[in-house]
Amino acid sequence: MPRPLAQQVVVVTGAGSGIGRETARTFAQRGATVVAAARSAKALDSLAAEVQRLGARCLPVPTDVSDYAQVEALAARAVETFGRIDTWVNNAAVSTYGTVEQMTPDELRRVIEVNLLGPVYGMKAALPHLKATGDGVLVNVSSALARRGVALQAAYCAAKHGIVGFAESLRLELRHEGSRVAVVDVLPSSINTPLFGHARSKLGVLPQPIPPVYEPTVVADTIVAVAERPVRTVFAGGMGKLLEIGQRISPTLVDLYLLGPGKVVENQKTDRPDNGVDNLDAPTDDAGATSGDFGQGSRTRSLYTELLGLHPGRARALAGALLAGGAAVLTRSGRR
Repeated sequence: MPRPLAQQVVVVTGAGSGIGRETARTFAQRGATVVAAARSAKALDSLAAEVQRLGARCLPVPTDVSDYAQVEALAARAVETFGRIDTWVNNAAVSTYGTVEQMTPDELRRVIEVNLLGPVYGMKAALPHLKATGDGVLVNVSSALARRGVALQAAYCAAKHGIVGFAESLRLELRHEGSRVAVVDVLPSSINTPLFGHARSKLGVLPQPIPPVYEPTVVADTIVAVAERPVRTVFAGGMGKLLEIGQRISPTLVDLYLLGPGKVVENQKTDRPDNGVDNLDAPTDDAGATSGDFGQGSRTRSLYTELLGLHPGRARALAGALLAGGAAVLTRSGRR
């Protein structure tokens, strides 16, 4: 089993804002030592000050995860400073909004570099150190969109699908060799983070998350939980799980639902003009924030995640009970 959180050294990429920043703070509140990585030194410095006020240690390491040499150096700095890595969280991401026709090849490439190659590089760089720890945990923050793509985010969806596929292969390799390193996929639903204000938009307006929206604490609490009790896959927010269930039943029906009036395309647009500022190629010049501008009505908890997602045994038992109940109903109906 992994060490208790208060004894762990945790690396978090994309820690400058959003889910990564909230995750770093939550680990610190639980007593973990945090190594925080992001492109913005300014955002990392403000995070380090927050973590230290919480009474925990924090090492800020400016890092562009699309550069393997920088990711490898991040892992080395963590081990040189604190002696080991217990949990590594691949979280860094950028976003673009527009149709495939509207996106340039360079924009598509950049999203794949950060959102797919970044986690791939993180997995590879962290692996020898997690193996040395023995019971290390590798957490990949993917997305519910890894299970079902949506319009206007083709490159983002492709990258999130890719993270899950790469991690699945790695998980099998580790099991084959008898390693105790755990690989966990965390799939957030729509989360109220600054990602949408930082995205490059071709929509003519600022983008927004597809409702319903959850607060970053839902994902951070999930990541911190699996660092102590790893599971294979967990959705942070029950709506992501519902989307996956719909996709399994009938992708065509999900297509029709998403193409309905007022659905996925319109739901990703605000009524505010795009300000032309984004962080696709370079970080924004701010101190970093956890939440975005879509907190009105957002959900601060996910009962599905807390009661079932983090407890797959319960989920299997519930599914078995529902199947058994359905079979019994069908049997009685047939007898009539």
